[in-house]
This record gives sequence, C-alpha cells and structure tokens, in this order.
Amino acid sequence: MRSFPRPVRLLLVNQLGVNTGFYLLVPYLATHLGQDLGLSAVAVGVVLGVRNLSQQGLFIIGGSAADRLGARGVIITGCGLRTVGFALFALGDGLPVLIAASVLSGLAGALFNPAVRTYLAQQSGERTAEAFALFNVFATTGALVGPLLGTALLLVDFRATALTAAGVFAVLTVAQALALPGQPAPRARTAVLGDWREVVTDRRFLAFALSLVGMYVLESQLYLLLPDSARRATGWNGAAGLLFLTGTVANLALQLRITRRLQRSGSRGRWIATGLLVMGLAFLPPLAVGGLPALLLTVLVLQIGSMLAQPFVMELIAAFGRPHLTGTYYGLFYVVSGLAAAAGNAAVGWAIDAAAWLPWLLCGALGLAGATAVVVLERTGRLPEPATAEPSARPGKESPR
Repeated sequence: MRSFPRPVRLLLVNQLGVNTGFYLLVPYLATHLGQDLGLSAVAVGVVLGVRNLSQQGLFIIGGSAADRLGARGVIITGCGLRTVGFALFALGDGLPVLIAASVLSGLAGALFNPAVRTYLAQQSGERTAEAFALFNVFATTGALVGPLLGTALLLVDFRATALTAAGVFAVLTVAQALALPGQPAPRARTAVLGDWREVVTDRRFLAFALSLVGMYVLESQLYLLLPDSARRATGWNGAAGLLFLTGTVANLALQLRITRRLQRSGSRGRWIATGLLVMGLAFLPPLAVGGLPALLLTVLVLQIGSMLAQPFVMELIAAFGRPHLTGTYYGLFYVVSGLAAAAGNAAVGWAIDAAAWLPWLLCGALGLAGATAVVVLERTGRLPEPATAEPSARPGKESPR
C-alpha cells in the first residue's frame, strides 16, 4: 500500500470506510422498516427499490460528473449526500422522509462509485490492476466489519446504527475535503449527450460489458442462492455467516498475490475469461454433493474466480475510450451490471422455485457463456491494451514510489 501515491492510499482507506458504513446499516434496513416502523411489505419494497433505482440508474451521471467536474469533488459530494441520507433514516419515520433518504443514499452511490474508480485508474498508471486488487481487499474488509458493528449497535437500537453509519460518511467527507488532492477538470469538447452517445455507440465496450453480465450475476448469489441453500442445508440462520467469512478470508489472503502473479504473464482477456470459467465451475459441487461443505467450496472457488477476473476488468474499462471519458465508461458499465444483476437474480429466483438442481446449472452456464464471449472478443482483437504510461510521466501525478 505504501508504494502507491498518497491519493491511492487515501482512496483505499476511503473504500474501507464506505463499505463499513454501508453494510453497517443497509442489511438491517428492511427489518427496521417492516418491524420497527410497521410499514407494509409494499412500502418496504418501494423504499428499498427507490434506493436501488436511484443508484443503478444514475451511475452514468456520476461518471460524467467525474469527467467534467473532476473526480475529487464528486467523491466528496457523494459521501456528503450519503451522510444526509443515512441520518434521515435515523431521524425519520414517515414514508416521504424515508423515500427522500433512499433517493439521497442511492444518488450518493451513483456519484462516488464511478468517481472513485476514475480517480484510482488515473492515479495508479501501469499499476491499475494491482491498485484495484488492493481496492477489493479494503472493500471486502469493510463489508465484513460493517455487519459486525451493525449487529452490536442494534443491541441499542436502529437509530444508533443509522447515526453511526452517517457519522462514518461524515468523517470520510471531511477527511477527503482536507486531504484528497484536487485535479484540474479537463475542458469539455462535446456536450454531455455527445459523451454518452460516444460511449453507448462503442460496440467493443458494449460487447465487453455484456460479456461480463455473468460475473455480476454470479457474485450476487452470495446474497441470494448460497445463503438460502446454507440455511436449508443446516437449518441454522447463522450458516450464511460462515459463507461470508470464507469468502472474506480468501479475498484478504489471496487477492493481491493472484493479481501480482498474473499481471506479469498472459493477456488480460485470458485471465478474465479464466476467472469467469472458474466462477461458473464453482456452482457445480452442490449438484453432486449436498451439505454445507459443498457450499463452502462453492464460495471459495467463486471468490478465486472473481479475484482472477475483477482487477483486470476494472483496468480494461479505463482503456476503452478517451482518458477524458473514463468516468462515463465506468458509469455505463455499472448501469449495465446493475440491470444484469437484477435480471439475473430474478432468473435464479425462478430457477430455485422450479427445481432444486436448476439454479446451480444456470449459474454454471452463465460462467461458461461469459468466458466464451471474452475469448471471442480477445481473439477478434476487440479488447484494448491497458495503459502502460508511468504515473510520473503524466501531468499532476505523483511517482508510484
């Protein structure tokens, strides 16, 4: 971590805080709305759905803002908005206030998620894949710490949980305003709609984004198929926690080692395709052997596949278009990924109800299809080469060491 420029180090710590604050609150929100506030299931669905829609649908706006206004200001604004949104969850109990909190929380994510990745890609130069590998480690750590803190704070009440989450984002907002270096925003040469048109009509990029639909659908099964299967296999609600712990430990122990080793040999497309194939194969053990051990093996192999692919995916997104459109490319990628994950989860949910074996086979097929698509893209020359310029050779960048 110390070998990276100071802005990268700050963003790594920032992501630890972002995921800690997010997972401290959001996993417990539906229970609070339904049980504590007595909202109907429809109202709970509306509040949660508005947050998801606000975030997934507006990612491209956050990406464009990062390109045109500079990533630093967008990151700070996003963290500030989430501070307000989470505080409203603590202080409000009426449906209009809760919907406003959801909109602000979703908009916050739509702003800082593509902006953070844009800033990280710009500052890490030829070490982009390695930077995103570390980014995943810090994000995973926050995703583990957040629910643990949230569970402890719920012993007080939900308000304490929500205010603590808001406090985490408030600290991040102030820290970034004081410590994150600014970058001069490039002068826009085209209108926003022109930027969007350029990205949306980039057929190579759209093919790449669609080929990775399976990756995000398979990753989201950590929250749908796998916990549900663990509870059914053991009759114990806490079994899902063992799955998350297995995945987290694997990520912390292996992510950086895997990325460092792979980036020295072979193409990015090769490792992305391999990762997708491994993710698909991860869902085959429960077809042959039932019980918790098979599910733990699935989580472990799934995480290994994700660790193979994801840092190189993030690296290549920034290499598709003009440097001044990096944020827009990240934004559109997350719009596609979010819609794909929603549709994929609906399909997996249908498969769960249809037959016990079907969701596992479906997930395996998604991994195979994604791997095949990436191989085709690489062999037809439609994948870009990652940036190789040293950070110190770019204006306004610090040396990586």
